[in-house]
Amino acid sequence: MKHIIDDEMIEYVGILAKLELSDTEKEQAKQDIEQMLDYIDRLGELDTEDVEPLSHVLEMNNVFREDVVVPDDIKEKMLDNAPAQKDGMFMVPKTLEQIS
Repeated sequence: MKHIIDDEMIEYVGILAKLELSDTEKEQAKQDIEQMLDYIDRLGELDTEDVEPLSHVLEMNNVFREDVVVPDDIKEKMLDNAPAQKDGMFMVPKTLEQIS
């Protein structure tokens, strides 16, 4: 089926895309869109009965590693890097004032 794209459609697409197209660009866009729609129609004619649906064109496996919890007490190591500490906690400057 041949798709016919008119000037009004190109104007509307240009407005949606926030594009200012010259007359030459509008004509080229009309041809390009018509070709794309015709190609989509051709794809719709393909027999895909025995084709498995894909989520990606390349076969992808999970590339993440398993999240393994390892018991480790690194509290003392972290506190060694602190500029100030008190009672096993980081000491930081106050960021809020108390309002009475």
